[in-house]
Amino acid sequence: MGKCARHPERETRFQCLKHGTWMCEECLSCRDPELYCKNRSACPIWFIEKRRKRLQKEEQAAAALSRCRVTFEPSGKVVETVAGSSLLEAAAAADVHLNASCNGKGLCGKCKLVVASGNIESEPSALLSDDEIRKGYVLACQSRVTGDAVVRIPEETLERKLKVAGMGREATGRLQGLVAATEPMLREIPLDLSPPTIEDAVSDLDRLNRGLKRQDCDIEKLNVGIAVMRQLAEVMRESRWKVTASVVRRRCFNELLEVRPGNGTEPSLGLAIDVGTTTIVVYLVDMADGSVRAAASGHNRQAACGDDVINRIICAEKDGVQKLSGMALATINGLIGEALDSAGAHVRQVKNAVVAGNTVMTHLLLQIEPRYIRRAPYIPTVAEFPILKAGDIGLKAHPAAAVFVMPGPASFVGGDIVAGMLFAGFHREAPLTLFIDVGTNGEIVLGNREWLMTAACSAGPAFEGGGIRWGMRAEQGAIEKVVIHPGTLEPELATVGDEPPRGICGSGMIDLISELLSVGIIDRSGRFAADLNHARVRKVRDEWAYVLASAEQTPAGEDIVFTESDLKNLIYSKGAIYAGFTTLLKEAGLDFAGVERVLISGGFGQYLDIEKAVRIGLLPDIDRAKFHYLGNSSIAGAYLALISEAHRREARDICHNMTYIDFSSNPSYMDEFTSALFLPHTNLEMFPNVVRTGARGAGVVA
Repeated sequence: MGKCARHPERETRFQCLKHGTWMCEECLSCRDPELYCKNRSACPIWFIEKRRKRLQKEEQAAAALSRCRVTFEPSGKVVETVAGSSLLEAAAAADVHLNASCNGKGLCGKCKLVVASGNIESEPSALLSDDEIRKGYVLACQSRVTGDAVVRIPEETLERKLKVAGMGREATGRLQGLVAATEPMLREIPLDLSPPTIEDAVSDLDRLNRGLKRQDCDIEKLNVGIAVMRQLAEVMRESRWKVTASVVRRRCFNELLEVRPGNGTEPSLGLAIDVGTTTIVVYLVDMADGSVRAAASGHNRQAACGDDVINRIICAEKDGVQKLSGMALATINGLIGEALDSAGAHVRQVKNAVVAGNTVMTHLLLQIEPRYIRRAPYIPTVAEFPILKAGDIGLKAHPAAAVFVMPGPASFVGGDIVAGMLFAGFHREAPLTLFIDVGTNGEIVLGNREWLMTAACSAGPAFEGGGIRWGMRAEQGAIEKVVIHPGTLEPELATVGDEPPRGICGSGMIDLISELLSVGIIDRSGRFAADLNHARVRKVRDEWAYVLASAEQTPAGEDIVFTESDLKNLIYSKGAIYAGFTTLLKEAGLDFAGVERVLISGGFGQYLDIEKAVRIGLLPDIDRAKFHYLGNSSIAGAYLALISEAHRREARDICHNMTYIDFSSNPSYMDEFTSALFLPHTNLEMFPNVVRTGARGAGVVA
């Protein structure tokens, strides 16, 4: 160390070895850059100055880039972006939700915008009709901003309120009372401590431990961090020795997280969070009585990176897990804020939380590298998590709030399925049960209290609207029920919220396929009858399609059609799920005759017509009384784990007791899948009731 030549009051570690001159950071520069210096190759001053100049050039170049303002209507949100950015990137920066099922590859046609004014360069796309092009439609992922612009989100793609079961009071009625007494992870213990005296001169921490012991807290297994020790002296004296200690229960020890002034009890709240690939649901729970004070749901903003978990992993590899974590957290924290506002509660009251999600979703949320989940041998980084703190995750709660993440048994069977089983409870019972969560992954569990087997089949996002021309989630205006008159071939439609049709959701698609098959518009292979000569059946972009709703009926002013390509995607999805059933049963040496009940989970299943699902071969042709719908079992299981220590232990036991079957290395799965690519199946003997009831009753004739 030496004194700077220009600022002798400053000590510095930088010295010019050529002249022996000391320089502080402000003065760092080479005195003779043009002269030969034998020490230059090892001179830190030379390299620091070069790096400084390079950074200055980069900053100047970035500042020189043209900046453009993009306004998104009807929200009026404005964002400034670099010229050349895509409209999809601008929308993400403006926090404007656009559905980009294909992760911005220009393959799904879902990220439509209308250019109202300004400078946008767009690549031509076959996914846009001539009428849409005339109206100024573009695909956001294929359009570049070259100047200020105003764009509008079309009516048919505006994000609307999801139709989700089990919200608010209904959730309380469904769940309250399932647990006798609440047992939060983070216990708040009010203490009235005696002040120190000459006769009782123990330390502040010992005094606190003594009080905790009187409240049945096991201080022998109590860990106290340095941050809490630093609080004690001031907090205890400020509050005249009346304090509240926050103690979190862990598997092998307890941890004292906080000591705050006052020993009055304020209402303690908890969060049950279901982090779905498509939808996120949040329950705000009163930890005193287990009532659901408020509930909220919304689209997972990660959908902008693709509909399925594989696309999410690819996006994380390209843009980093921090980006996708931020997207999920933005959705979750926004929903928490809604729930807190509606309940009139404060964020610091939230002291406990449980998160249930599939393996990829939990990894991305917690910024844990997920890339090896999609590479053989398909191993996650973490399967079972310790109790975490909300502040470390970024969750909108008290920073010390305890967070339990549902464990998952495998890369593609995660904590959401464990939570669902926790609620279903069939692992405690004798009947042989088939549990299915109909979603992108199509997770299946087979077993009872004696044994459990699980697997995941890649059903794809078709039943959630991905890859379907007019497919959408169960939002306002989604067609959810379809009946086609056999004589006129005219449809009767029911939509979510009884609003004008904007698209069709999963339950509506199953109805539609069943009806098309029943009235003879399509055959068992999924081909349209080309000789019907009916206005509802016509070619759209060189492929046959059925017109569900005419342009004058829709907010978009366009026909809602269902094409042969849409049908093919759905047949692949239903085939994957049915093949998952049959393959898992074969692994156990069983068939459908041995299954005593089928439990259907997920928001999609709520509006499912069982008869029509059997008719197309999505579900097995067994006694219909064996089918039971559970609703969103993942959020229900998260709720149970939130309020019960016994259920948290049980969740770990469920995870450990499941045997995972990997279909990717199972040769019989592909055979079963190929056989299931007919309506209802290649082998009609597997669907005797469907065949027996005939064409209108069940759709096929042998």
